[in-house]
Amino acid sequence: MNAHRKALERLWKDRCSFYVKQEVTDPDTNLTDFQEVPLLEDQPCKLSFENLTTTDENHVATVAQGVKLFLSPDVVIPPGCKIVVHRFNELEREFTYSQSGEAGVFTNHQEITLALWNGWA
Repeated sequence: MNAHRKALERLWKDRCSFYVKQEVTDPDTNLTDFQEVPLLEDQPCKLSFENLTTTDENHVATVAQGVKLFLSPDVVIPPGCKIVVHRFNELEREFTYSQSGEAGVFTNHQEITLALWNGWA
């Protein structure tokens, strides 16, 4: 890991965990069910919010919020997983998202555009 990446990751105060749905077989009944299981937990990250203002055909401005997650380029996130971000500042907050697009992977970090979590598909 180079010095630039170490310095960048030192600024990431948030922590994120990734969950996937997996088939789990009950040993007693031999019934298969899908359960939410952790893929990765407590990964350092940075959650970034931006306001997006657009004007529609009636010239009415609407404001939407864009959310990006910055994390190590070594982490591989499968599409459709649940992403839970913990922010530790004066108040501990928890945000739940899903990945809304392909991750932009760079030399020292990756950026993932997030969407609000709507449950498992």
